Amino acid sequence: MIIGLKPRSSEEQVQEVAHTVRKFGYEPRIIRGVELTVIAAVGDERRHHTLETLTVFPQVDHVTAVQKRYKLVSRDFHKTDSTVHVGGVAVGPGHFHVIAGPCSVESERQTLEVARAVQAAGATLLRGGAFKPRTSPYDFSGLGRDGLRILRQARRETGVPIVTEVMSPEDVETVADYADMLQIGTRNAQNFALLHAAGQSRKPVFLKRGMSATVEEWLNAAEHIAAQGNSRIILCERGIRTFETSTRFTLDLNAVAVAKKETHLPVFVDPSHGVGRADLIVPLARAAVAVGADGLMVEVHPDPKKALSDGSQQVTPDRFSELMVALRPFVELMGREMG
Repeated sequence: MIIGLKPRSSEEQVQEVAHTVRKFGYEPRIIRGVELTVIAAVGDERRHHTLETLTVFPQVDHVTAVQKRYKLVSRDFHKTDSTVHVGGVAVGPGHFHVIAGPCSVESERQTLEVARAVQAAGATLLRGGAFKPRTSPYDFSGLGRDGLRILRQARRETGVPIVTEVMSPEDVETVADYADMLQIGTRNAQNFALLHAAGQSRKPVFLKRGMSATVEEWLNAAEHIAAQGNSRIILCERGIRTFETSTRFTLDLNAVAVAKKETHLPVFVDPSHGVGRADLIVPLARAAVAVGADGLMVEVHPDPKKALSDGSQQVTPDRFSELMVALRPFVELMGREMG
């Protein structure tokens, strides 16, 4: 980190800051300029006290980090793309995976119908919400444990690993007993207690970007999981909240390109939540492939008009099959294989 001192700081004040830097575990390097003096604090910021508290000294003008705060998930730490294994499915370089399924697990019949259909179309992981965070307390919020049991039955019948959301640290152990991968949704993307619990579970984690989070905040959320000893993380861009009203959210494909440069983790795109419109899923899915995403998450329902949640963004099984066919040449052009 760099500590910039105010003009005309005395030698005693410079040494006071340098002494504190050394006390916190860093080696201070004093750089004296014509107008300003700065102190470079050399050391691993992950293992020592944060130096931002030095701003309490009247002679300190600013403290600037020169290392990325997300160490374990950055390419500085791991140069090559990582592969995350989810229930026997290898997610990473050379492949393009599609996670598909209903927004909410509504019934055994609905879930099994969708599971069979998306598997036949080429999806390699099954999604479905047993616990659903909803804006209104009066909206359908999932079947809970019954939903988890239905998902387990769908996996038993199809052999497709399942991904489902966990909403609280207390539920991590229960959901991990059923799921092959834990999903942390946009509303919990900076729920640090949940991130820590998911990391400690050692289960793969599908981390969605917060709807108002910067890319740096998104990657730091992943760092919270990795810091618990769990690097089995897949990132997901799912749209951010902007001034635009023609879509539910704005799918930020810029963030996918940035994340692919910054991190070694696989990066997925969720166009269903990204715009909230089923009629835009195909072009946005193609764009996600082109920008370098490692996979998609797409919501599928046998009858979206009757869906208990987010019907407007869910495609039918037939439409999903058409999407998979439409994606194949784009995936091959990018040098990847489907599934």
